[in-house]
Amino acid sequence: MKKILLLSDTHGQMDEFMLKHIKQADEVWHAGDIGTVQVTDVIKKYAKLRAVYGNIDGGELRKEFKEIERFNLENVDVLMTHIGGYPGRYTQNIREIIQRNPPKLFISGHSHILKVMNDKKYHLLHMNPGAAGIKGFHKVRTMLRFELDQGNIKNLSVIETKR
Repeated sequence: MKKILLLSDTHGQMDEFMLKHIKQADEVWHAGDIGTVQVTDVIKKYAKLRAVYGNIDGGELRKEFKEIERFNLENVDVLMTHIGGYPGRYTQNIREIIQRNPPKLFISGHSHILKVMNDKKYHLLHMNPGAAGIKGFHKVRTMLRFELDQGNIKNLSVIETKR
């Protein structure tokens, strides 16, 4: 079993709100718009990090992370990118990947809007953790916490605080 903290759109923000939850996770997954390498450096001190770069991320982050990441953990096939859409409205490149070989869990960020949706057509779960940072239009900072256990995604909860 692995405890996962999923976040996105930190835009360079790292503070006690995030750190408290990072310290409780086995792995932290960042769905892009990281902002600075300082954010990922802090995360790596406390948990394994898996991340993708977002549209605001510069060369240093793009050298370290990919645009699209696919991996398997606890028998859960995960596809993660920053700009990927959501069920019924996937971006073209993500739709092509999902049509060829759908994952069990598809993760994207970018919208700053927390969404967890089942895609009945492709039999997958979509998660967008919203925005953990303070830059953007959102009024509430959000992250997702869940566990992966032998092919199951369980104990999903929303973590939130006001900006």
